[in-house]
Amino acid sequence: MLEEIQLQQVLPQEIEKRSFEIITEELGNVELDPLQAPIIKRAIHTSADFDYLKNLTFSELAVEQFHTAIKNGACIVTDTQMAKSGINKKELAKYGGEVYCFMSDDDVAEIAKKQGSTRAVASMEKACMLDKPLIFAIGNAPTALVRLYELIDEGKLHPCGIIGVPVGFVNVVEAKELIMRTPVPYIVARGRKGGSNIAAAICNALLYELRDMEK
Repeated sequence: MLEEIQLQQVLPQEIEKRSFEIITEELGNVELDPLQAPIIKRAIHTSADFDYLKNLTFSELAVEQFHTAIKNGACIVTDTQMAKSGINKKELAKYGGEVYCFMSDDDVAEIAKKQGSTRAVASMEKACMLDKPLIFAIGNAPTALVRLYELIDEGKLHPCGIIGVPVGFVNVVEAKELIMRTPVPYIVARGRKGGSNIAAAICNALLYELRDMEK
């Protein structure tokens, strides 16, 4: 049986390049915005899900605004350690930025317990205390997006951008739609799909795009 399976002969260092070639081939004649294309393709590459071609939604001039924020030293706040681990911190550090995730912090757990809220909500509130330009990359908790919406509406938080791609069934669609009502630049995966891996992939796509533009 194994003799009938034809494997592609690809060097390890060429696998990612070949994957993106396959994605481009399968997209065929689909025309993508040149600044959005690397982000959409990396989301597809991460998930093998071409639905991101339709699902990823960008506010006007979002990519340019995210790039500007990163170049000005914006830090990234995530809602999972997985997303934090997946973001290329070395590339972000070139511009003076850091990645934060407060979900495992003892004070966040304590505040969430006292408030009867989720850790994601408490971690967004803790992020308000950072005296730095912030990009939020949310891939797991819709409650984080809802609290971000409230904090923005209350004038307590002024993010440089929000990547809203939580995955799930309860309030996921609604939370994403709330973010799209704010004046904040956003990249949102409409619908139920998303995840921490997608949040990290979008962050990395923005970073790699900047790197390539500066070569």
